[in-house]
Amino acid sequence: MQPSITSTLADSSLTGRDLHITLQNAGKRFNREWIFRRLDYTFQQGKSYAITGPNGSGKSTLLQTIAGAIGPSEGTVKYLTQNQKLEADDNYKHISIAAPYLEVIEEMTAAEFLAFHVSFKPFISTVSIPQILDIIGLQAATGKQIRFYSSGMKQRIKLAQAIFSDVPVLLLDEPCTNLDASGYALYHQLVQDYCSNKLIIVSSNDINEFDFCGESVSILDYK
Repeated sequence: MQPSITSTLADSSLTGRDLHITLQNAGKRFNREWIFRRLDYTFQQGKSYAITGPNGSGKSTLLQTIAGAIGPSEGTVKYLTQNQKLEADDNYKHISIAAPYLEVIEEMTAAEFLAFHVSFKPFISTVSIPQILDIIGLQAATGKQIRFYSSGMKQRIKLAQAIFSDVPVLLLDEPCTNLDASGYALYHQLVQDYCSNKLIIVSSNDINEFDFCGESVSILDYK
């Protein structure tokens, strides 16, 4: 792993956006079962948050509601920047996400996949795709199709496309799935070096994935 670029440089294009996400009386249910309810909370850019709770408690559902992938059954989820509400259809432009249920295109090489991703959502300007692959330890596998990667290597690619995206909001659902000890260390290093100015929300019941988070939201408090 090459010496990292300082977080100040890496996040320079994110400064000044002052984005925050506000949930007001938000709730989500499937059929008659409420996954969470009466949630009032504001997530602010530049801070990190953990969504905690046991397996099956609805952490991922809450994260997907925040992302706009699914709508709330009641209440609102608003993205605001400089006190101006963003259009809901544009929220995706401001977020990146890594999650076990989001797949990579396995017929592509890692370099091809990252280049494909960047055509939709640019990476931070201080690193190139070859540098990203070097940073995450996959430079030797650049020309290999992702379908031949181990599960840990695939997870490194998922984290890279999310963390290096030039957006103010980073959503991470069980981000260290399939990673070994060196992968955990890489994850923490990437967050430290490239995400200091982002709004980070980590959904997990593994403290090693969110021990850097300054605030915590237990989904069990909103049942």
